[in-house]
Amino acid sequence: MPGTCVIGLQWGDEAKGKLVDLLTSDFELVVRYQGGANAGHTVVVGDQVYKLHHIPSGILNEQVKNLITPGVVLNPPTILQEISTLRDRGIRVADNLLISDRVHVVMPWHLHEDRIQNQVVVEGENIGTTLRGIGPCYRDKVGRHSAVRLGDMYRPDFREKIEHLTVAKQQLLSSLSGEAVTLDAGQIHREFAQYAEQLREHVTDTTPMLLDAVEANRRILFEGAQGALLDIDHGTYPFVTSSNSSGVGVASGSGVPASAINRVIGVIKCYTTRVGGGPFPTEQDNEVGQHIRDRGNEYGTTTGRPRRCGWFDAVAVRYTARLSGVTFLSLMMLDVLCELSEIQVCVAYKIDGKEVGDFPSHVDDLRRAEPVYETLPGWQQDVSEIDRPEDLPENAKRYIQRIGELIGRPVGVVSVGPDRAQTMFLDAELAETYGKLARS
Repeated sequence: MPGTCVIGLQWGDEAKGKLVDLLTSDFELVVRYQGGANAGHTVVVGDQVYKLHHIPSGILNEQVKNLITPGVVLNPPTILQEISTLRDRGIRVADNLLISDRVHVVMPWHLHEDRIQNQVVVEGENIGTTLRGIGPCYRDKVGRHSAVRLGDMYRPDFREKIEHLTVAKQQLLSSLSGEAVTLDAGQIHREFAQYAEQLREHVTDTTPMLLDAVEANRRILFEGAQGALLDIDHGTYPFVTSSNSSGVGVASGSGVPASAINRVIGVIKCYTTRVGGGPFPTEQDNEVGQHIRDRGNEYGTTTGRPRRCGWFDAVAVRYTARLSGVTFLSLMMLDVLCELSEIQVCVAYKIDGKEVGDFPSHVDDLRRAEPVYETLPGWQQDVSEIDRPEDLPENAKRYIQRIGELIGRPVGVVSVGPDRAQTMFLDAELAETYGKLARS
């Protein structure tokens, strides 16, 4: 079993961090392979809450190596602040955190560009960038001429590179904004040279390390960021992130061949949320949506923005589960729905009067989609203290079973709260492997 991957199957914020933290003890390496500081993974251990952006959620287990691989774009001050905060709280961050020298670096001009371009709307909606320079950094990565990789910061020509790029970026930003933009090349070089020194002990080429680990049959856990519906190629484009956030991105972002990944855990909430613009067929912009938001504390880990909330969309999740090669599902936040007398699940769409079961490829078609709902009875009972699947209310069991049927994948994990202990394993093998970890 060298490779297990945890993938969010919705529009992000599915509580992946909790699951990765819980599973970590059974693995030797935990890998972040895409995205940037726009990711926000929350891990709760007892009364301690940890909010992680760059650093893999496995960092709370000091016996595990945590790798940030080439598919990630890195904001040095953000990760240094994360490292400092973790150390202040007694978490060891040393040789158990390794960062690929191939990752691309978010530079000050990327933040400027992000703010300027965030003013552009698509079909009356903002795409929803977190203003952390992620998209512009990926754009430079693909463009090749203006990119900075972490390894570049240790080369003797780094200052010269910064001076050259600063001139080009000043011209670009001034043109985009319509007013003069000034970048201080000397200051930027000094600042980033200092970041390079502070990060030096963590920087290495992670690719051969991971390939060696695969050949040695070591246990590797891959931690996805954002969610599969935000995938740049397969999501609700253009209202997506700038990387492959579905299962298809694991191999390219980490450097590990897809054949080395033999288990994919698809993480889903028992309802649906999204942040920013874009179509959302099951959105409930009403009292039900606000109830879910309040019960689930649906505010962004990274941005603090209130998330849009709605009913579970089985059409979308069936699509992303197939796309990501999901082995089984982890159904999160079941406790959030405990006060509702009825729960609706979208089982199909109606587009221009025709019922369809496939997720549309074009955002305009998804915008016209009307959800076809199946209504299930609620359980109206607090489930947050239940620790055995057989003790769940019968209607909660039916809901879990129906989700699995609609997606075509078994539900193997159920979460009834943010803490590790509030996790149940429906699969016997999973319960044997991870049940004790959840209660420890």
